Amino acid sequence: MNIEYYLTSSMAENIHFISFGLLMLAGFNFPISEDIVFIISASIAAKYIPENTYLIFAGCFLGAYLSDIVVYCIGRFGFKRLLNINFLNTTKNRLRIEKATIYFKRYGGKTLFFGRFFPFGIRNILFLTAGTVHYNFFLFLLVDISALAITSTILFYTGYMFGENISLIKEYLADYKFIIVTILAFFVLILSIRHFFIKKRF
Repeated sequence: MNIEYYLTSSMAENIHFISFGLLMLAGFNFPISEDIVFIISASIAAKYIPENTYLIFAGCFLGAYLSDIVVYCIGRFGFKRLLNINFLNTTKNRLRIEKATIYFKRYGGKTLFFGRFFPFGIRNILFLTAGTVHYNFFLFLLVDISALAITSTILFYTGYMFGENISLIKEYLADYKFIIVTILAFFVLILSIRHFFIKKRF
């Protein structure tokens, strides 16, 4: 399977869904680079479907933003409970949480804002920690969307400029081909079911 297979009309029409799905998976700590998804999506937009550029950007932006919220919620509602398990509920871990809580009260906003400019691993750890120490949720949303507006614009613009040289990033598409096909098949299934029920209703 090569790049031509993935750049069919079906994929072109649903690339915003695919990008959204990939970025959501990144929120669950799948080894998917948000930066690469933005760049590849923008490159495809520039090369094949420039008329859908804003829609593709919206899919990427929403996927990245909701992904951040997922990581925060995992920390707030999952990881915190995990630390209450007996063998993990140690004095050392409690002290770490206390220190992190104090730190985020003082520097949480700046840390989250500038931390968003760092790659996947660091970014997710910061969001997870913010949730674990119960950093104010609405402040988290505000800071994150402010930083994301900058990073997403830079990444998407960079990818768009690469549009005429999409062959340079074919290898990255190959790495995600199974996930891409799975997500595409999922959305095709959903659309087919929706079409079936609409047709049945009328």
